[in-house]
Amino acid sequence: MIEDIKKDAADRMKKSVAALGTAMAKIRAGRAHTSLLDHLQVPYYGSDVPLSQVANVGVEDSRTLTVTPWEKDMVSVVEKAIMTSDLGVNPNSAGMTIRIPIPPLTEERRRDLVKVAKNEAENARIAIRNIRRDANSTLKDLLKEKEISEDEQRGAEEDIQRLTDATIKQIDDVLAEKETDLMEV
Repeated sequence: MIEDIKKDAADRMKKSVAALGTAMAKIRAGRAHTSLLDHLQVPYYGSDVPLSQVANVGVEDSRTLTVTPWEKDMVSVVEKAIMTSDLGVNPNSAGMTIRIPIPPLTEERRRDLVKVAKNEAENARIAIRNIRRDANSTLKDLLKEKEISEDEQRGAEEDIQRLTDATIKQIDDVLAEKETDLMEV
């Protein structure tokens, strides 16, 4: 029973760290990477679909992405979706291929992106602390129902705290890596 609670907490914490990794991948560091366009939605026959379902996205060089829609009519729609996104890039279309030059980041923009990364990391830390709180409250409920002893509860809470500390260290490492990546010119 206690092992189930610890395992559930560990699984949820792993998912929070994975979600942080996904969020950090969306913060661009001045280099072209296909994950920059992962969150874009494109109108396609009356419904919004992910860009990857209507076009092939690739990296031409370290500063240029290429998007090749599978249908000729989609070129202008995809180009408009990229222009109106929050990426701050200007796509250029040549026939069926849309090239997206990734401009180098200014110092001010780099600092803003570091703030965004710190905010994402703080949200992940909050999620981890909430998971710890949920696990500890479940343990307290089991103690009230006399299903576990106080010693078992205390030991399990210490295990969950160690897990929490280790996970928060992982989050801090991810943040430090992203900060270094962003501030690198």
